[in-house]
Amino acid sequence: MQVLRLEDVRRRPRHVAVGEFDGVHLGHRQVIAGSDTVLTFEPHPRTVLTPELRLPRLTCPEAKARRIAELGVEELVIVHFDRAFSMVSAERFIDSILVERLGATHVSVGSDFRFGHGARGDAALLASDSRFTTRVVDLVRRDGQRVSSTHIRRLLAVGDVESAAGLLGAPFTLCGEIVHGEQRGRTLGFPTANIVPDPTFACPAPGVYAGRVGEHPAAISVGFRPTFGQGLALLVESYLLDFVGDLYGQRLTVEFHHRLRGEERYDSVDELVEQMHADVALTRKLLGSDAA
Repeated sequence: MQVLRLEDVRRRPRHVAVGEFDGVHLGHRQVIAGSDTVLTFEPHPRTVLTPELRLPRLTCPEAKARRIAELGVEELVIVHFDRAFSMVSAERFIDSILVERLGATHVSVGSDFRFGHGARGDAALLASDSRFTTRVVDLVRRDGQRVSSTHIRRLLAVGDVESAAGLLGAPFTLCGEIVHGEQRGRTLGFPTANIVPDPTFACPAPGVYAGRVGEHPAAISVGFRPTFGQGLALLVESYLLDFVGDLYGQRLTVEFHHRLRGEERYDSVDELVEQMHADVALTRKLLGSDAA
């Protein structure tokens, strides 16, 4: 899949899916289905227009691009969203971007999609334009619950990564660059790759999880390490099972598959190490024979 800036796009007939697609969840996948091009926005419009809300995003740009590529899309076109772009009217968005720049012959959006200055553009406005056909996808429900980024954030806030994955259509992922920690895991026999979570992105609730880092199964701790003191910063520590190597300086994607337990404080380091062995054993069991 090609990833292009809007200004680098050459006009041709396109089937375009338009939206923010944060999380690329089941609803988003319905909108994208059958499209050869996805038009999206970076940064998220909400962070520009209503930064005071501080709603965390579900996907970093690279994770979003990877999820969209997995759907068979040929091009991901990124619009740089800033205050100036937010002033573009809905009619001008259709004329200059969808028609003149992209050459859209078919446009797909969710029923709640809004665009243009003041969010005055909607699916009905798109459908009224005879220069392209418009497909409007109704909101998707699963088990009686609307599939939405807001609901997925709530699930992550209580550590329910399994239910979140069910709505995302894939495990929740967290991206970040490995940082040097206190080397405590190495001295305990469990060297970890550590990421300081970006507060502008969602993070599962503190606890221990089974998941993957790249191709490697991993036992993942999210939390404040209460056994070693108070007031420590939130850290995501991933112990890659049977991995030997140096990952410092790399940017990693951590996948969360199962929640093992909540974060706990132990009276001694020996108790903690015993629990870590149990966490690793359970991780191997849950992730299957490929983690043996």
